[in-house]
Amino acid sequence: MRTRILAAAILCALLSMTNHLQAQQDTLQQLPEVEVQSYFSKASLQRVPTAVSILSPADMRLQQGTILLPAFNTVPGVRMEERSPGSYRLSIRGSLLRSPFGIRNIKIYVDDIPLTDAGGNTYLNLVDPDAVSGAEILKGPDGSLFGANSGGVVRLGLSIPPADTQHLQLNLQGGSYGLFHGNIAWQQRWKNYQLQVFQGYQRSDGYRQNTALKRSYTQTTQRWEYKPGYVWKLLAFYSDLSYLTPGGLTLAQATANPRAARPATPATPGAIAQKAGIYNRTFLGGLVHEAQFTPRWQHVLAVFGYNTHFENPFITNYEARDENTFGFRTYLQWVNNPVRYSLIQWKWLNGVEWQQTNTDVINYGNNHGKRDTVQAADKLDASQHFFFSRFEAATNRFTFEVAASLNYYGYSYNSDGHTQVKFTPQLMPRLSLSYLFAPLITGRATVSRGYSPPATAEVRASDNVINTSLEPETGWNYEAGARAAVPKGRAMLDLAFFYYRMKNAIVRRLHNNGEEFYTNAGGENQKGIELQGMWWLITPRQQGVLRGLKWQEGYTFSDFKFRDYVSAGKSYSGNRLTGAPQHVLVNSILLQLPAAISLYTQHTFTSRIPLDDANSVYAGSYHLLQANITWKAPLHTRYGLSVRAGVDNLLNVRYSLGNDLNAMGNRFYNPAPGRNYFGGVAIRY
Repeated sequence: MRTRILAAAILCALLSMTNHLQAQQDTLQQLPEVEVQSYFSKASLQRVPTAVSILSPADMRLQQGTILLPAFNTVPGVRMEERSPGSYRLSIRGSLLRSPFGIRNIKIYVDDIPLTDAGGNTYLNLVDPDAVSGAEILKGPDGSLFGANSGGVVRLGLSIPPADTQHLQLNLQGGSYGLFHGNIAWQQRWKNYQLQVFQGYQRSDGYRQNTALKRSYTQTTQRWEYKPGYVWKLLAFYSDLSYLTPGGLTLAQATANPRAARPATPATPGAIAQKAGIYNRTFLGGLVHEAQFTPRWQHVLAVFGYNTHFENPFITNYEARDENTFGFRTYLQWVNNPVRYSLIQWKWLNGVEWQQTNTDVINYGNNHGKRDTVQAADKLDASQHFFFSRFEAATNRFTFEVAASLNYYGYSYNSDGHTQVKFTPQLMPRLSLSYLFAPLITGRATVSRGYSPPATAEVRASDNVINTSLEPETGWNYEAGARAAVPKGRAMLDLAFFYYRMKNAIVRRLHNNGEEFYTNAGGENQKGIELQGMWWLITPRQQGVLRGLKWQEGYTFSDFKFRDYVSAGKSYSGNRLTGAPQHVLVNSILLQLPAAISLYTQHTFTSRIPLDDANSVYAGSYHLLQANITWKAPLHTRYGLSVRAGVDNLLNVRYSLGNDLNAMGNRFYNPAPGRNYFGGVAIRY
């Protein structure tokens, strides 16, 4: 009943807002319309019939710039954590229960090149945040073009915009706890060829003991339109990343000294003594060819490969991995006639993606940060491929999409012999419909199937046992939503209701010695509401004390509960999903002042979070407040200078930005920094 009342109230608000704004729109300054490109043809966000959120370059520039977390966490349904500098975790409409560290169950792409390997792991922390110009986030299962996932898809902007011009840019930033972040980017255009080179370096001592970070990142992107409609694009980067991991604390330890690393016990040494940390050196390269044969036919082919050397000295062992990934992606798209007017505009896209990741992994004893005797050694080869098809038809009011992918996944390993594990091919359909009720209001509905096989890091977890009994997650997602927007970006409101009924949910468990393993936990019922709004209360202008005032809001309600979950004779059915807060509210205000000064403030409320499957321990709710001020110097038009200073956690709140779930010995907490400061300068020519 309450859900129906809320839906009716929001719909009334949509109608009221759009009627009021439509009456004003002729007097407003035009702002760029938001477009979505994740379905490989530009489309107005207003007409897209699925749940999509856009992080624009302007959104990214509002944040601190040394981590992606603040920008991603403004998006309803998205939760990004950083237990210590460099240790990213990311979930979309779900929990971080599968990801003690790293990113799983989400597909991440750059253009047509996947950053997610065939084994289901993504090293997003390799990328320098300043190299990311924006992101498109597709929420909920979307296997229609991107294959197996039940969480969602992220497409990052790293490539050169086709119309961008020559420039040289230098960014320097420093802050509390030894933070330094610097990068230089050079871009040049010669007629139909563009070249970009980016070099970044970041270091930090960290707030807690044993949390130092270093990252050196080099990237090149190139674009060559060798004849009209035919383009070669190259992306390559090399990243050398290292960061120390402090380990979780008990509540008493976190209260007594939140900056401490995990101490030793009578049975195990501490994080400092074992020099616990992550060392990752990765080279990625990808080549994309786009061919616009005619206005109606387009073909795209991408080939890619990457090599990773990964080391993880941990409390109980020292793991070393060498991973090699290679693959391709290709598709062909037809449109009826993009030039002539037609009552129905349609597009049909068909393609295939194939990937393989070969992993050699050896676990040694950890003798104070040095390799000791071999404990276990395995070779894992993960392979996946999928065929995908998507058909879209649009009229003046209706947009209809029907899409599906057929997914093949399996892995092989040899320790005592050679064993193959292949999962039954899975069809992931998606059906979406949107209807334009009025020029400013669109309703939409989606039904889609999620499918997420276990990642290789789950098949072979830290207990060094190959778990062949682990089954993929599957489920059906039902969703309805509405958008209201004023043309040219004056205001926007996006509302989504969803229900995802998952089976065979993969959860992390621990042995008595602290080593992890994964198991299927029956199912989950994930019901949620997401609301995102933006309003230019004062549109950008050249006169007056207030030159612009922009308000943004995001709200996430997550009613996620276990279903049919029994472990070690205990039933957790009906309990809240571990690691998922029920309420998250984000509000921000951008204030533009004379003399090219802007002030940005952001407030985030996160409700309490269950830390174990039994719901016996919760992390408390907390409020975060951050603010920064930017000044753009009035220089010659060919030169740009901006200076920024800011403060994070202005209220000096004690909280944990990344808890260890189901932790042994109640070591759940990874305290985040208190009030801290940053400042920087950007020079552009």
